[in-house]
Amino acid sequence: MNTFFLEFDDPLFGIIIFFLLIFVITFFSYWYNRFKKKEDYRHLDKFLKQFHSLPSQDELKVFITKGELSEKSWLLLANAYAKSGNYEKSIEIYSELLKVGDKANYRDTLFLLGKTYFRAGFLERARQIFLEILKANPRTPQALNYLLLVYEQMRDYKQAIEILEPLGELKKDITTESAYLNALLILNSLKLSPEAKVYELLEIYKKNNQLAYLIFEYIFRVNPKVAWENFDVSKSELLVDILWSANKKDLNFDIIMQNGYLRELYTAKGYIKEATKSSVFELDVLINLDSKANATLGFEYICSSCKVVFPFAFHRCSNCHAIDTSRAELSIVKDYHKDFSEENNSFQ
Repeated sequence: MNTFFLEFDDPLFGIIIFFLLIFVITFFSYWYNRFKKKEDYRHLDKFLKQFHSLPSQDELKVFITKGELSEKSWLLLANAYAKSGNYEKSIEIYSELLKVGDKANYRDTLFLLGKTYFRAGFLERARQIFLEILKANPRTPQALNYLLLVYEQMRDYKQAIEILEPLGELKKDITTESAYLNALLILNSLKLSPEAKVYELLEIYKKNNQLAYLIFEYIFRVNPKVAWENFDVSKSELLVDILWSANKKDLNFDIIMQNGYLRELYTAKGYIKEATKSSVFELDVLINLDSKANATLGFEYICSSCKVVFPFAFHRCSNCHAIDTSRAELSIVKDYHKDFSEENNSFQ
């Protein structure tokens, strides 16, 4: 019967004890981790329940002061509020953090508050904050950039142009910004006549070979003859929506007939019959429909820098703030204008 028992000095006994210890340690580790995870979730649920309804400003003050969350977590929460469009709560969090947060992060938090005011449309408050940052830290390019955007939104283009000088001193490329702001200054001038604006805008375009959409959008509207005389046909695809909506009486068919893309565009429009097909799918469809269907071109606009799509053309992207990055995306849509015209004719 002694054969069923192991001696203490038996090697097999030591192996059994070793594996038994491993089992006990693993068992207790597993249940401890489960218990800890459950407690963590309970703590998180307790915290999130406080936000099932948006906390008031006084409640936010208490939460931040108690220090249950790190300052970084509050900054993430403020950013999440801003991204969801709840700028009021984002502003309250940033404002409270400026009072009780780490002073080492004061400038960064103040900058985030200024950005949020800007996105919310409180331009004067944003301006004051960026000026405060620059008063203490003049060589802060991010604050200078946003102050420039604020002045642009306020249509104070002269002040915006003045911001370019310190940006240039910080070795920033201001060529496009300078051309853009000077073009806006001309377009919004009350002293210049429309014809004077046309020629001053052309000078900017010839000097920089930029801002084709901004400049020719205005010139085609004010003086189509001058627009065609100075038109670079290599920009046809960039200005496709402007060219598509131009009145037939304002077109320069001598220029159109010399360019393949323009021939395809205006054949698709139904103004000429000089193309039988196109490498652009939407134009090819309209050419083959030959005005037999009630269809036309529709346009969406994508920023070539950040790839965000907008329903309307833009000169500065509202998402990434890049200039002259609007690119038209074509689609085929129902021609409601044609429907309206036919209905009017039926009543006559």
